[in-house]
Amino acid sequence: MKNSTVQKILLFDYVLAAIVTGAVFYLGVTSSLANNLYGVLFLGFIPVFGGINGILIARKWGGFKSAVGRAIIFLSLGLIAWGIGTYIYSGIYNVILQVEVPYPSYADIGYVLALPLWALGMIHLSRATGAKYGLQSSGGKFALLIIPASVIAASYYLLVIVARGGSLTGDDTALLKVILDLTYPLGDVIILTLATLIYGLSYSYFGGVFKKAIYMILSGFVLMYFADFAFSYTTTLGTWYPGDWNDLLFATAMLALSSGVALMDPAFLHKDSTA
Repeated sequence: MKNSTVQKILLFDYVLAAIVTGAVFYLGVTSSLANNLYGVLFLGFIPVFGGINGILIARKWGGFKSAVGRAIIFLSLGLIAWGIGTYIYSGIYNVILQVEVPYPSYADIGYVLALPLWALGMIHLSRATGAKYGLQSSGGKFALLIIPASVIAASYYLLVIVARGGSLTGDDTALLKVILDLTYPLGDVIILTLATLIYGLSYSYFGGVFKKAIYMILSGFVLMYFADFAFSYTTTLGTWYPGDWNDLLFATAMLALSSGVALMDPAFLHKDSTA
């Protein structure tokens, strides 16, 4: 399938997601069939479809034989893992079992697994673009440490001190929720820090041929951080529902990441570099 066709399919599905989000908000429904199918039709489809497309693109780079191929494979596997987590969340819990807001759940296995896969993808991308040398500098190491530490401190304050009144007590499920509430933003910001450093350090590498893809991936991880944080916060307050603005933010992040991976297609890069 041509890359342009993939992009059109992803964009079409995203537009439908936006329409459904607007409709459920306007109608004020929070537990309808449209709410429960949101994850199956949109949140799961976009990353899985984009991830499969990425695996096919990686083959053009030689798969695991090249740093670019490995980067695309791990980024794509991260997308697929996140999408599978969503299918478990929405397909099994929301649709079949009809469980409201199952968090934490077995779906979180897929979500948590996506984080190290994406991190590995960004590490291999740094090697492919030459940014790894910048990451070894004192400034790069400082940013890699101070930015995640600052964000996790802010996340802890808002998610534990503000939303939970400073209490970590409760049953095992409540404690696991707090752990995941902090794990997701921390994982996102580490990946985001890597993406930011890679973008800044490899902007002109290979004539800047990767800059559009990296910029799109960077945007996706920025959106992913805010989406994960908002989900943790709204589920703590009990205001989240399937298909709300937060889910649309997740869909936007998945679209950006899937598009960033698609932009690394050699055919597209060659066309872009000769334009």
